[in-house]
Amino acid sequence: MNTIFERDLEAKGYIDEPIDPTIDIVTEIQRLKKEKNAVILAHYYQEAEIQDIADYIGDSLGLSQQAAKTDADVIVFAGVHFMAETAKILSPSKKVLLPDLKAGCSLSDSCPPHLFAKFKEKYPDHMVITYVNCTAELKALSDIVCTSSNAVQIVESLPKEQKIIFGPDRNLGEYVKKKTGRDLVLWNGACMVHEIFSQDKISDLRAQFPNAKFIAHPECEDHILAEADYIGSTSGMLKFTIEDSAQQYIVATESGILHQMQKASPTKTFIPAPPNNVCACNDCPHMKLNTLEKLYNCLYYELPEVDLPMDVVKRARKPIERMLEISERLGL
Repeated sequence: MNTIFERDLEAKGYIDEPIDPTIDIVTEIQRLKKEKNAVILAHYYQEAEIQDIADYIGDSLGLSQQAAKTDADVIVFAGVHFMAETAKILSPSKKVLLPDLKAGCSLSDSCPPHLFAKFKEKYPDHMVITYVNCTAELKALSDIVCTSSNAVQIVESLPKEQKIIFGPDRNLGEYVKKKTGRDLVLWNGACMVHEIFSQDKISDLRAQFPNAKFIAHPECEDHILAEADYIGSTSGMLKFTIEDSAQQYIVATESGILHQMQKASPTKTFIPAPPNNVCACNDCPHMKLNTLEKLYNCLYYELPEVDLPMDVVKRARKPIERMLEISERLGL
């Protein structure tokens, strides 16, 4: 690898090469995709301009599954690091690129695998269910992986006498406990985006928009979820706003999803739920590290690449496959 590139990746996390200002960057990205037989995956929380150039838009696991079905040689994942890892787990023979290696995740970071391994040792008779928003190493320590849309059903599919550790998101875990009545042992992790919604500001918004429905992601804290008219995954929230008859929605998740909501329902109004700071909406700083310029350089130079040891891929794949088997059996 070019030593300048190595220096860029180590210091900055992305290739910082100048781009010819005369080119149309969107056209060039489309050209490079064809030339390299690449697909671009964009999470719902990406900037609108990245979502609009993507081949597939969705939540993390759905995107990785979609990429695994394609005949692409290269996957560019416009998301965060654990998502690119999941794509590599499901497509180990494909090259997986991430525009910015420093696009991490506060939830994933809140559960270091070596500490979770020690935590797990305290409960040898417990099955481990981990939310997909975690590192490949954490998945490799798990029995089953779940998503925010199937976590309740995955837990309910297990015998009632089965003891369970659930991690890394304590808020999702508390939500699952409440819905299932199961006594889960929770890891104390959380997502910074979903932890700082302001109940007072949301109440003010509801007074301002009395006909608006309040919808929330289950990663939010319990006192926020208690106010919601609908609780669901990112894709579940999008589906709800398409099918529901209301015309206004206050949305408690990362604000990037509003772009797809507005595209799907152009006559409806979507209002981002405000956080406990001066901002009007709640953005994930990690997700927003990705830019069109970084995406272009990433595809042009095929760096940064996300790779994993094959033993980690094999161990991390098993709990994902178990989740898929349970989901298929339950018709999810």
